[in-house]
Amino acid sequence: MLFFGYGTKQKHLGSGEVRTCPRCHNTTQWARMQEFKQFSLFFIPVARWKRRTFEVCGICGAAVAG
Repeated sequence: MLFFGYGTKQKHLGSGEVRTCPRCHNTTQWARMQEFKQFSLFFIPVARWKRRTFEVCGICGAAVAG
């Protein structure tokens, strides 16, 4: 029996900048995130690729490259 998984994961990196959202027009502290593709074997991450860092609006969830 072989257990494996594949998918996109997100990791919270901490607080981002205070900025005005282009979508909801609120000024708030944004969250800094990292997203990547991951392959796991027996619940242990084996490989990660396509990493990107971005910031997310705390109110509406809009994302901008960071």
